[in-house]
Amino acid sequence: MLVSQILKTKPDDKVVTTKPGLAISEAAAMLAEKRIGTLVISADGKTPDGILSERDIVRELGRQGAGCLQQTVESIMTTKLVTCSRDDRSDAILQKMTDGRFRHMPVLENGELVGLISLGDVVKAQLMELSMEKQALEGMIMGH
Repeated sequence: MLVSQILKTKPDDKVVTTKPGLAISEAAAMLAEKRIGTLVISADGKTPDGILSERDIVRELGRQGAGCLQQTVESIMTTKLVTCSRDDRSDAILQKMTDGRFRHMPVLENGELVGLISLGDVVKAQLMELSMEKQALEGMIMGH
């Protein structure tokens, strides 16, 4: 299955972005309010500068304590982004996420953000694909 197909199955295709300079405490509040796991940090709202996840915040809290919440998002965001395009296959994305131990991947087209897929999105797509293959094989066995 292609990333473009995964994006079509998502109920909302908007990616939540925020500008650099936001306090980590404000980012945490935004994540909680929107019930999401990741924010894309982008100065222009189109080109990703970094990504900040709940896991990043928890890791920094463990290292520094609550004082880190006053720092800005760029102090802990991931800047070496692993991205994909709409034409990438879900199995390749799953492999990259597993190898890199991350759960969210920005989707870019001509360098601009067009979506965000999660590990859950990719697993759901893989399961759907397996189900369709199973049904096709059962149909062949039954002579349909």
